[in-house]
Amino acid sequence: MQKDGRVLYLTEEQDKKTYWNIPIANTTCLLLGGGTSITQAAVRMLAQAGVLIGFSGTGGTPLISANEIEWLNPQSEYRPTEYVQQWLQFWFDEQKRLKVAKQLQLTRLTYLTQIWSKDKDLQNEGFVPDHKLITTYTEKIKQADSVNKLLTDEMQLTKALYKIAANNTKTKNFTRTHENTDKANEFLNHGNYLTYGLAASTLWVLGIPHGFAVMHGKTRRGALVFDIADLIKDTLILPWAFIYAKENASEQEFRQHCLQNFTKHKALDTMFNTIKDICSNVEQL
Repeated sequence: MQKDGRVLYLTEEQDKKTYWNIPIANTTCLLLGGGTSITQAAVRMLAQAGVLIGFSGTGGTPLISANEIEWLNPQSEYRPTEYVQQWLQFWFDEQKRLKVAKQLQLTRLTYLTQIWSKDKDLQNEGFVPDHKLITTYTEKIKQADSVNKLLTDEMQLTKALYKIAANNTKTKNFTRTHENTDKANEFLNHGNYLTYGLAASTLWVLGIPHGFAVMHGKTRRGALVFDIADLIKDTLILPWAFIYAKENASEQEFRQHCLQNFTKHKALDTMFNTIKDICSNVEQL
């Protein structure tokens, strides 16, 4: 709400109201979770300050979608366009798109190696980097001569990681399916959906349309979301989906753990920094 020339966040309990001031001049993006309402006066002030307003699930992900992903863009002719312009500099060149796709896949492996090497909770469950596997797929990625080859290698890598996860958690006869036939698949679907929310938020804040994918189907409106979500999916979702399925945890417990892991391992920072690095190095492609 707007009060005394400021945008405030208000919570109401039975006998108490609590206000927090939102520093709109230093805010890029505001995600409103379930049960939140906003006044027109507050939207007007946020728009004047150039703040993006989004509607999301609790914990900031996923973005809620109807016909379009629900974002309110401030009406401003001065919103920076540097990232979309840099992205489009290479996007129409097939070979440059392939180079960027490789860069994303290599970053994905680097992130997995870093997190699995230092996360004690994962290590206690048997999840440590398989350096032989990572070296093999690093070379395959570097040598891939087409996006289709890259997609095939990516699918094989994910299957290998499923096998590792199934072995570590003693999950028998696991088959990946998008139907919720078992807890592991249910949690994988839920967790992956959360990563799509982070990726969508990253792209919208940077102003890059979701259709300019480098790897996944370029006829799909949200394909770039899938490309960016790949950076963290295998590292933060895949192992915990199997671990929580083994423990017969609730979906809410799994979701909460995913959100905590996103913060703990700077998932959103990783997405932002990866895209910004690609954009800032367009001339070297």
